[in-house]
Amino acid sequence: MEINPVLVEVERSGFVESRHRGAAVGIAAAGTVAVRVGDAEAPIFPRSANKPMQAVAMLRCGLDLDDELLALASGSHSGEDFHVEGAEKILAGAGLVASDLRCPQSWPLDPQTQQAVARSGGGPSRVRMNCSGKHAAMLATCVAAGWPTDTYLDSGHPLQIAVREVIEKMAGEPVTAVGVDGCGAPLFAVSTAGVARAFRALVLAGPGTPERRVADAMRTHPQWTSGTRREERQLMDAVPGLLVKCGAEGVDAFAFDDGRAGAVKIDDGAMRARTPVTVALLRALGFDESGLDELAIVEVRGGNAVVGAIRPAAGVF
Repeated sequence: MEINPVLVEVERSGFVESRHRGAAVGIAAAGTVAVRVGDAEAPIFPRSANKPMQAVAMLRCGLDLDDELLALASGSHSGEDFHVEGAEKILAGAGLVASDLRCPQSWPLDPQTQQAVARSGGGPSRVRMNCSGKHAAMLATCVAAGWPTDTYLDSGHPLQIAVREVIEKMAGEPVTAVGVDGCGAPLFAVSTAGVARAFRALVLAGPGTPERRVADAMRTHPQWTSGTRREERQLMDAVPGLLVKCGAEGVDAFAFDDGRAGAVKIDDGAMRARTPVTVALLRALGFDESGLDELAIVEVRGGNAVVGAIRPAAGVF
């Protein structure tokens, strides 16, 4: 593997104190690679950036969801109350309850919701975990297909076999490694470039196809794929028609309905570096919406003042 270039610098008081290396790839509307930085062909675990493709597989296997509930099944929610209600609705539609989930217990990702839960005497729960929408949908898919629900996280389960096949087809390459994601579900490795191709396939599919249904649900209901205060929602608000999904350990992927697409992987997994690189990649592909400006740089604070920034390294794109 080649040594990836520095994509992001963290500057404090005029001094660069940290650097984040990584790889990024951008696909033009015509389908050609317009931007390639670092080793975009090396395998990565896309983490939750795989969720839209997992949702496509679930629809193909009989899952019956649309609109905000399909967006929830395709996303990594913040554990806000409406997310919890949505996950419970998916489960109830399949005759199941929250105790059937096999994702770990977790506090909500959203700080304000976490504080509200703590003040009310609550604590970590499976339904507040950011992947509970996906897990609820996986269980509902198993019920629809007549498959066992107690083993739905096994890599040899029919559902997970179908997920792997869909990811390989959409990424245009074979899965090179299988792991276990943070939520306990099987995790399939493809390249950063493969992730970009898969997202491009989501938006270019014909209306009514599983791929397009997932893409349309996520773009129409971005607060259900992340949360009311998350960067992914802000990106989709800034660029109408844009599809964005992040993954743990510094992964971002996006696609636009004209075929432009891209993906980012930060080598050290720093999530703070993800969005500035994504904005820079979007601009390199021709997006110039003013709403991207506030997401391009993350403030670095010293005391009560802004003393620096987390920003893309000069000359990368």
